[in-house]
Amino acid sequence: MVKRPPAPRGGAQRAWLITYPLAAFALICFISFWLNATDPTKKPQWDWAQSWLLAIPFFIAYLVAYRDVFNIVIWRTTFAVAVTDVPLVLAFFFLPPPLVIMVVSGAMLVHQVRSRVPATKLAFNVAKSAAGNSAGLLLIWALPLIDRDEAKPSAWAILAAAAILSALVELLSLVGVFSLVQGLRTGRDALRAGLSAMTVTGINVVVGLVFLVALKANPWSAVLLAILVAALVVILRSYAEFFRRHTTLADVYELTQAVRDQSAHSGLPDVLLGRVRALMQSEYATLWLAPQGRHPEVLLTARVEHRGLLDIAPTPDDIRQRAVEAKTALGVGARFPGSSDLLPRLQAAKVKDVIVIPLRSGQAIIGTLEAVNRIGDTRTFRETDVQVMETIAAHAAVAVENSRLVDRLRYDAYHDRLTGLPNRRRVIDALAEAVTVRAEDEVVAIMLFDVDGQRNVNESMGHAAGDKLLVETADRIRGIADPGALVARIGGDEFVVTLRAPSIDATIEIATRMRERLRGPMAVGSLTLDVNTAVGVSVYPDHGSDPETLLQRAELAANAAKVLPYGVQPFHPALESRAVRRLGIAADLRRALDNDQLEVYFQPKVTLADRHVVGVECLARWVHPAHGEVAPEDFVAVAEHTGQLARLTESVLVAGLRRCRAWADAERPFAIAVNLSARILLDSRFPELVRELLDEHGVDPGLVTFEISEPGMLSDIERVLPSLYRLRDLGVRLSVDDFGTGASSLAYLRQWPVHEVKIDDSFVQGMATDSGDLAIVRAVIGLSREFGLTVVAEGVESELTLELLEEMGCEIGQGYLFSRPLPFERLEAWLNAQTEPESTPTGEVRRLRAVI
Repeated sequence: MVKRPPAPRGGAQRAWLITYPLAAFALICFISFWLNATDPTKKPQWDWAQSWLLAIPFFIAYLVAYRDVFNIVIWRTTFAVAVTDVPLVLAFFFLPPPLVIMVVSGAMLVHQVRSRVPATKLAFNVAKSAAGNSAGLLLIWALPLIDRDEAKPSAWAILAAAAILSALVELLSLVGVFSLVQGLRTGRDALRAGLSAMTVTGINVVVGLVFLVALKANPWSAVLLAILVAALVVILRSYAEFFRRHTTLADVYELTQAVRDQSAHSGLPDVLLGRVRALMQSEYATLWLAPQGRHPEVLLTARVEHRGLLDIAPTPDDIRQRAVEAKTALGVGARFPGSSDLLPRLQAAKVKDVIVIPLRSGQAIIGTLEAVNRIGDTRTFRETDVQVMETIAAHAAVAVENSRLVDRLRYDAYHDRLTGLPNRRRVIDALAEAVTVRAEDEVVAIMLFDVDGQRNVNESMGHAAGDKLLVETADRIRGIADPGALVARIGGDEFVVTLRAPSIDATIEIATRMRERLRGPMAVGSLTLDVNTAVGVSVYPDHGSDPETLLQRAELAANAAKVLPYGVQPFHPALESRAVRRLGIAADLRRALDNDQLEVYFQPKVTLADRHVVGVECLARWVHPAHGEVAPEDFVAVAEHTGQLARLTESVLVAGLRRCRAWADAERPFAIAVNLSARILLDSRFPELVRELLDEHGVDPGLVTFEISEPGMLSDIERVLPSLYRLRDLGVRLSVDDFGTGASSLAYLRQWPVHEVKIDDSFVQGMATDSGDLAIVRAVIGLSREFGLTVVAEGVESELTLELLEEMGCEIGQGYLFSRPLPFERLEAWLNAQTEPESTPTGEVRRLRAVI
């Protein structure tokens, strides 16, 4: 809140330091003039009876002159430039000096009482007027002018000098009291304004002298002069009104230009209120804006003598509320009889008058513009002032709407519309600022949270449910983040938390803790979903020097974290080289598929009870001409992101069917297994493609098994079920791959049309040393056999593991203990070297000679 500048001690009471000397001076002069005027030995001799009669019209003339004044406003005070100099010149000539002081002081007293000014101001104004007139009379007394029967040019000069001296004494008295009460600055302003007004005094003196010459020439000229004065008053009033309107129009135009130029910025109240207060010549100008959306309530007031804005308003709340409810301008004061019932509220609030103008936005009222307390004891607001305020308020309302529109556009440019969080652009700006002021013992940390399964929610439940999941996730992240952290959404299902941390280890600890708190059930529509996230971490300066690089590396780390059980991955250079490598092989993969450059390897599957080789799993391999052997997870991910996964799957399936047909023709029927992505099953045409390929190669459908990853099936189970049933109806076998890594219950196996369960190798490889893995494998085997499903264990790499699986009743094994994936020629050599034919009731099979 802006504080009021300190006023000099003593306040208005210090005006008495000027009032008392002025009154004493006027009293001494009055006594001296009285004694001199009544002394029969002194010249000139006055006809007192005639003088008293003549004083009456002068008294009336002064009252009229005090009524028609020009007001000059200086800070909170106005002072009048009146045409009193005209009757003063005539009074100096026609009346005795004591009577001049009595007439002028009496007229001033009546005028001040009628204006209801405070006693301090009344006393000062009367004393000032009496002292000024006394000074002029002293000059006339000191210079024996005057042949009062004839107005000669010498008398003109003395009368003019006396009138001007009187005006100067009053001006200096005014400057003195302003300096004492309101400070030297106000005194200087009063002096400058008073000196400018001396031109009017000079003109008035000349007019008074013209009247004097005319009256001396012919007393009846007073009638003509009275008519002329009346006409001049009318003309001057009309001119003053015209000039006032012209000035007001120019000021309104200047104000609207300033408001328009400032409407796109936040400093609108500073530009608007000070100008409105000056234009309306009011003590206060207030802007009130009702709260709207994220815009809080605004209540700011410009007050005379204050350079800043106050967060208070003198307008009573019920008066403002009436204007808002009526949606129309409201003026309360002496000139507004229609609102006389509100005058007691103004008096209780110590307010003289007020104008309240509603600010409109269409049919809605968004606030008010108010002017309070017209400066000047006798001046109040009028209907014309209401019209001026309405014009200003119309422009102010447009400016407020434009300002809020610009603010809303600026906000939208830096915030996510769905969650209200800062967006990528805002994060980049914040990081750019953060890295410039980093301390030596801290890092600027970026934690990127990638929400798992949000795309699946969109596809299965609709985008409204997906949006709700994102909003709930945003609220949860915002709730668990540190108070000094910046939480943002930079992509579809990616959230970023930036903060300062002591080290990268502390950042990883924070990310792990946040991820654990973020996990848990979340209601989306009628379902309750478990929210899981992968978190990538990058820090400045270890992982980059600019915001874009830091964000990119956090995204790379988040992608790598998706395959980790703990779900948090700091960035390291190998991730970037791998990502760059993936990007570089995208086009090469398409050419490799076009030119049939991918090779299919085969890994045998062996029955554990009798060591029969019953089939092989078909696995794609790619040797890049420049990069060498490319990891399957790399080119499979590239194929999935570039839309080539269907071609890759078809290529592997065709190669497997071709070998399956060849083995069948050689009377060594081996079943083949091909991995399927859940995304492939979303294509309703895939089952028909499988049927066509089976017919084309003449392969028994029972020799083909499709292995679908359990997490992939879970995320799209409702959408992939139709394709699964169609494939089952074709006669092919369906297997749940990587079983145990998803979040499903074994009860789902009763609902899925599958024939086989394939235990994930992470459990199989650890079962010999980890009791937990052993228990999981035993449970899966037992329950799967209860459901009538074949159990395949992948990752068999030791004799102990083989014995444990055989003891549990696992039917088929696959792993390095038997053989690595081999190309077709080496597979044939392995079959010849490691197996031997054995006759069975169903035909000849290949049996392992020994497990090496």
